[in-house]
Amino acid sequence: MKKYLLDSNVLIQAHRMYYPFDVVPGFWNKLIDLSDRELICSIDKVKKEICNTSTPDKLALWCVNDIKSDFFVNTSSCVDKYAEIALWVQSNQHFKQNAKDEFLATDLADPWLIAYAMKHNCVMVTHEVSQPNRKNKIKIPEPCIHFKIQYISTIQMFRELGETF
Repeated sequence: MKKYLLDSNVLIQAHRMYYPFDVVPGFWNKLIDLSDRELICSIDKVKKEICNTSTPDKLALWCVNDIKSDFFVNTSSCVDKYAEIALWVQSNQHFKQNAKDEFLATDLADPWLIAYAMKHNCVMVTHEVSQPNRKNKIKIPEPCIHFKIQYISTIQMFRELGETF
């Protein structure tokens, strides 16, 4: 069975815009359920992006208190795939150097998400869309396309899983 790997923007935008905890608790309960059934996960660097603030918001508290800690998988086993991605990024003449540097910044989750998806054959779940002509920023879809990693939206994931909330 497919495993779906959630980008930080799936959680952040759900919290801030589409499915706030106080209005759509079913969304968050469904994520917990899907995680418990090992159908979805995210990575340690996504948790760090969300929780690394001086004043934790409701999303950070949910990440720490509500969803099981193994939802956020460790990426240390993906260094080899990260190296492949870094090589592709640095040798790619399409992107400007500042876009390459930003994408490969040590704590940025994006390349590590892609590395984990490559290593563990996951489907990337992100709100980002391909912008093949963009040179000043590397978005998740571009490396996914290059490395043949499927990427979909949150709603597409729910449809593929046949889940509602």
